[in-house]
Amino acid sequence: MSRLIVLDTETTGLSAENGDRVIELGCVELFNRKLTGNDLHFYFNPERESHEDALKVHGLTTDFLRDKPKFAALANDVVEYLRGAELIIHNAAFDVGFLNKELELAGLPPLREFVAEVTDTLAMAKAVYPGKRNSLDALCDRFGVDRSNRTFHGAKLDAQLLADVYINLTRGQDALLIDVSTNEPTIGAVEAVDLRSFVLPVLMATEHELAAHSDLLGQLDKSSKGQTLFRQIDVQGQNAVA
Repeated sequence: MSRLIVLDTETTGLSAENGDRVIELGCVELFNRKLTGNDLHFYFNPERESHEDALKVHGLTTDFLRDKPKFAALANDVVEYLRGAELIIHNAAFDVGFLNKELELAGLPPLREFVAEVTDTLAMAKAVYPGKRNSLDALCDRFGVDRSNRTFHGAKLDAQLLADVYINLTRGQDALLIDVSTNEPTIGAVEAVDLRSFVLPVLMATEHELAAHSDLLGQLDKSSKGQTLFRQIDVQGQNAVA
């Protein structure tokens, strides 16, 4: 199992190619879907002013960053921390583009040459919630992740929030699986159970649940241009009964 590093950056602006720089890097490590505490957090002196709009987002002033190290001075530490990990990033193209530019300026290879994989949680969220708002703030609200202390965007805080969001986004993938990665000893043999002896109750959907289901199918119809798989299966099932 590869290490998961949830990563976020703050920058002086929106374009690395036009000279904007990384001013903060925040990373939190997950192992077996648990925070390990093996985190990484740096501020950098970008040697340039932040754009006004960017400053309103992160609040990191030139005066605050003036005595911080330059990215190149810590670039090798960043590479060694990320080496071999799967990176979890929201809107990954943005952060990867900036980090690759900083690595290039430091004379180091791009991320793809030393990390295992990059997973974009924005793309994941769009696939799960098509047509919905899928910003980090929106996902925190959707999953009940507390962001009450988030006055400004900060790379470390946002990485911590994203870690919680990622666990919620991927929870369904693991819900029915037994965790075989624990080191706890197995006690005794697992006894087979004949499920035929159980009578399972059938709970009918309420009108509210049916309406919510219909609304979701309508959104899927719109995003898939009428190719919703559920409706096709439903129609086939009705034909088979008929």
